[in-house]
Amino acid sequence: MELPIAGLMSNERAEVVAAKAERMVAAFGECGCTLNNAYMQLSLLALVVIPELRISDLGVVDVRRFEVVGLQVE
Repeated sequence: MELPIAGLMSNERAEVVAAKAERMVAAFGECGCTLNNAYMQLSLLALVVIPELRISDLGVVDVRRFEVVGLQVE
């Protein structure tokens, strides 16, 4: 589902967005996913303002330190 406004909102009518969201829930179900509204869980995963570690387009980010975290274990 396209969210062109800051990756969070759509400029389409609410009815159109709701229909697309319903289709996404159905598609997840067809793939075997049993989570309730799995797409919302995925969208929150990348929201880098929620504390601790988050995934962004730059990699894993430590939100408390505002730094990209390496994935290597020493």
